[in-house]
Amino acid sequence: MLRAAILFSLILLFFLSSVFESVNALTMSDSNYVLELGTLNSGAGISTSSNNKLNISLGQLGPGFSTSSNFQLKAGFQYIYSIIPFTFSIDNTLIDFGIVSPTFPVTRSNNLTVGNGSANGYQVTAYEDHQLLYAPSGAFIPNTTCDAASCNTITAGSWTSSTTYGFGYNCINSETPTRCGSGFATSSTIFKSFADNSLSQTPQIVMQATTSNTATSSASVQITYKLNISGTQTAGVYKNNIYYVATPLY
Repeated sequence: MLRAAILFSLILLFFLSSVFESVNALTMSDSNYVLELGTLNSGAGISTSSNNKLNISLGQLGPGFSTSSNFQLKAGFQYIYSIIPFTFSIDNTLIDFGIVSPTFPVTRSNNLTVGNGSANGYQVTAYEDHQLLYAPSGAFIPNTTCDAASCNTITAGSWTSSTTYGFGYNCINSETPTRCGSGFATSSTIFKSFADNSLSQTPQIVMQATTSNTATSSASVQITYKLNISGTQTAGVYKNNIYYVATPLY
């Protein structure tokens, strides 16, 4: 009996800096009253109508964008979106292929979702700690090279033959431009292999958004994992870990 499973680890990388600057409120008084105004209280917020939407920063002492070699300062209500968090999630962190029979490929899927807030694009890279391993014997299920050895960690290729063995993944996303890494189309038969960390292979991009129009909303891609074994594969329980690293771009 051969059984295989994958565990996932989630890593979020953020490159953010914070800048703090003292701000003074406006105070007016006479013998009968004291009036204190914060910098945004006199006029700030979002005004809308059927034809427009306006962000207002009246009262801000120094609105606008300032930058130097060491910091960036965004002063004013219009920059409130800069504090929207960058998020990344995986809807299923355990992939269990169950009992696998030779020449009968098995597929399982999960979804990667990015909520990129104000990030100016992002990328999600992936790698495995090692190929699917049956620890007691040291037997591996090799990563796929697809039909006619047409794919690897960088190049995607067709994998339809029941006598092509190994482990690989496919990415599908229907948006234009696609959020999937390079080489993937809308076809469910196009695959790559994961970069193997034990062989010092470079992690590859599986999901990305690199232009301003694709970096303003959440997006999901479907990752499908495929496993097929030969009749000579050693029976056992095979496991490995897949690591996804989500990095926002600013």
